[in-house]
Amino acid sequence: MFPQPVVSATLYLGRLLAEGARKVQAVRERYRAIEDIREARGITLLREWLSPEQQAQFDASKSFNVVGCDTGKRYRIRHGTGTNVHEIDDAGRPVMGWCFVPSGHFTAGDVMLAQKIALETNERAALAVANRFPVQLPRRTYSDAPPGRAY
Repeated sequence: MFPQPVVSATLYLGRLLAEGARKVQAVRERYRAIEDIREARGITLLREWLSPEQQAQFDASKSFNVVGCDTGKRYRIRHGTGTNVHEIDDAGRPVMGWCFVPSGHFTAGDVMLAQKIALETNERAALAVANRFPVQLPRRTYSDAPPGRAY
């Protein structure tokens, strides 16, 4: 068998690890609560800058449309912090994706507000620093194919 000091040390170490795990969990929960508060404040600020039409769009789909100040093109800004800006055509379908975000650690609401202001006040400069990416349209499946036609 093991000598008593080894068993005692093992039990002590186990309690110490359990206590450390509880402290780490408490810190994680506190950090999540702080992040939730920051996100709520960011969304509140964003909503203050949205037009009534944009607010309705945001309430319905967590996205809203803006019109670029230089070209008049329409963009849809979706909830998120990157790859969330899509140029859309007249039918509202995505044509091209744009990724540009402010430097630093910001919430989704803060990033979306910065993107809105950039497109509405200095579209060309915003797109000059943006990364462009093709938008993936959802693929059609057999279930949504027109009758008599298979893909």
